[in-house]
Amino acid sequence: MILFFGTRPGQTAQFPLPNTTCPHCKQLGTLTISKSSNWFHLFWIRIFKISTRIVAECSHCKRVYFEEEFTEEMKQNLIQIQA
Repeated sequence: MILFFGTRPGQTAQFPLPNTTCPHCKQLGTLTISKSSNWFHLFWIRIFKISTRIVAECSHCKRVYFEEEFTEEMKQNLIQIQA
């Protein structure tokens, strides 16, 4: 019997952080959050989520922030959007 299994990324969800200031260039409303998940699959069917990656990118200065680098303002606005 042959089993096909592995990992595969899911769809990436993007949404803006309109009331958040970029810590690098100090522009308001230029940050966009990207959230993507990796899934374990068996016969190309998603079984369970392995990990989730959240990053923010500023459209003005193109700086990318990983979740560990988020400021308190970014964290609070992210919680409000997810709720």
